[in-house]
Amino acid sequence: MLLTLPIRQVLPATPRARIARLDLNGHAFGYAAGQAVRIANHGFEDRQPYSIAASPDDARRDGWLELLVGVDHRGTPGGHLTLDTGQLVDVEGPLGTFTFPQNPAEERFVFIAGGTGIAPLRAMLRHALAIPHSGIGLLYSARTADEFAYQEEFRALALSGRLELKQTVTRAASGDWTGGRGRIGLAVLQPLVHDPATLCFICGPAAMVDEMPEVLEEIGIPRARIRIEEW
Repeated sequence: MLLTLPIRQVLPATPRARIARLDLNGHAFGYAAGQAVRIANHGFEDRQPYSIAASPDDARRDGWLELLVGVDHRGTPGGHLTLDTGQLVDVEGPLGTFTFPQNPAEERFVFIAGGTGIAPLRAMLRHALAIPHSGIGLLYSARTADEFAYQEEFRALALSGRLELKQTVTRAASGDWTGGRGRIGLAVLQPLVHDPATLCFICGPAAMVDEMPEVLEEIGIPRARIRIEEW
């Protein structure tokens, strides 16, 4: 499907990312939690991929597609896209097979995110909250303490008891950061995995995506229950 949609809203997410909401203007846009779209300014051929950061139910209710868009030090994503309210963008999709299963056999879910890799996992997590489950965990890694997108939302879910949340920074922490530091290892991840029947999802930098399955297997999660971004 190829649609031309206006940018409805641009919100700050982190110093290196923005939330862009694309107005569906009444168009039906079905997708599975975890899928992506390719977008660019209207008429620009080089469309770039971005995971949809909200669940399908969110999109139907709100009337927009929500994307987490990485930006450079000037606050721009590149020549393919202008992040201005009202800007028309061409949207191709949905794309990708890294999705939350329609009827999962598992009842506990753990999401492992690095940086803007949180986008598809947020869509999955929000979908998982709306179906029967025995628990949901999120391990979120970022370079620095100010680079956690959707942090207030996740912490509110954790405070309400609906989410087990762990955060870690991989570079020197600044300010009053008291959370985890360094690379994700067994000691950080194991407390989130209470049951070998847990279904796990991983999205983030290539090194993290390569390493995490081995750590999960050490904990006792079989490879068949580990899903990584492959689209």
